[in-house]
Amino acid sequence: MQLATKDLLRLATIGSVDDGKSTLIGRILVDTRQLFDDQLDAVAEASEKRGVGDLDLSFVTDGLRAEREQGITIDVAYRYATSPTRKFIIADCPGHVQYTGNMATGASTADLALVVLDVASGLKEQTRRHLCIAALLGVRSIIVAVNKMDAVDWSKLAFDRVVDEIQALARDLDFTSVSIIPVSALLGDNVVEPSSHFPWYEGPTVLEALENSEAGAWEHTTTRGARLPIQWVLRQPGGGRTYAGMVNGDTFHVGDRVTLLPANIETTITAINFGGEEIADATVGLAADLALANETNAGRGDLIATAPLPSVVNELKTTICWFGEKPLVIGQRLKMKHTSKVTPVRVKTINGVIDIEKLDIDESTSLTTNDIGLATLQTADLLVVDDYRANRVTGSFVLIDEATNATVAAGMVGHASFL
Repeated sequence: MQLATKDLLRLATIGSVDDGKSTLIGRILVDTRQLFDDQLDAVAEASEKRGVGDLDLSFVTDGLRAEREQGITIDVAYRYATSPTRKFIIADCPGHVQYTGNMATGASTADLALVVLDVASGLKEQTRRHLCIAALLGVRSIIVAVNKMDAVDWSKLAFDRVVDEIQALARDLDFTSVSIIPVSALLGDNVVEPSSHFPWYEGPTVLEALENSEAGAWEHTTTRGARLPIQWVLRQPGGGRTYAGMVNGDTFHVGDRVTLLPANIETTITAINFGGEEIADATVGLAADLALANETNAGRGDLIATAPLPSVVNELKTTICWFGEKPLVIGQRLKMKHTSKVTPVRVKTINGVIDIEKLDIDESTSLTTNDIGLATLQTADLLVVDDYRANRVTGSFVLIDEATNATVAAGMVGHASFL
């Protein structure tokens, strides 16, 4: 499993509407010859219907009929690509403010964010919002494609103005790796191949920067400790039970001392099964089932963990990205889905909303659509959680409207490091 995922890079393209995210991804896929002839034919047909003339490369990822008819990205489009050195999973996230929730979904498992912005417009409000959400979600590396350089006659002065804006915001958001590249996605300059239009630029192309970026960051945890949220209890032939789920945090080994939470039962792993066969270790990302030395009444929503142990709570301080059409208010009741557990939840307090321009906390007693705020939540059942900065799986959750079953918020346990 480790060998299979070592060279796999997950990236999310983020930024404001019409800055060229879909076109950039389309250019990468076309110029690296990742598309079949029938896919190119479909793009050509859609371009002709829209009266574009030449290939509109944004249609490579905009697969929904509504997207192609309106010329916008609505849903997150996942595309797969390879280069001589690694594999990529590319999430093309929508830029419209009403689809911010979709953007958060696409960035939630990303190793890095590929930020696309129009050189003439610089950092728009929605681009800043996307970068704040990416930072909250634990993305630490960004590659910024400063697009549409052809529209400013390849001006170094225009590029440098945008660089200053980006570097200032990146420092405030605690990004650890920032690459800023001048490009024209429409013409292909500096996307896959270097461009002669930038004699003043000596850095990598977009593809080269992606090839040199660190993979596997979405699995990284700062507090070591294996976690398995139980999704299913399996009855074994001849008697006994095993507990199935996806491993995160660290590796389980046969013989490990583990704790079943929230019951706080200490026991030992006697066997690990994967695909019907016994294995010695279960690594991060593996869907496995564990046999334990002690009989328990554990079920879906419980968690098996090694030290350092997570916290067992029914009240938690959180950071929330609110996507609901109606405001989130104190006292509101919702459902929370955390790992494999669903429980009723009540908003105890709202502790403020993040000003995405100043990156300060403004006082507020409610959160409106696309606000990012701080809230204290009370749950009906005990939850087993880590701080999001320590574990992106056990530190994250979504909130669900009880009446409509719509997902209305993405949440993280604890507060972001930049606050």
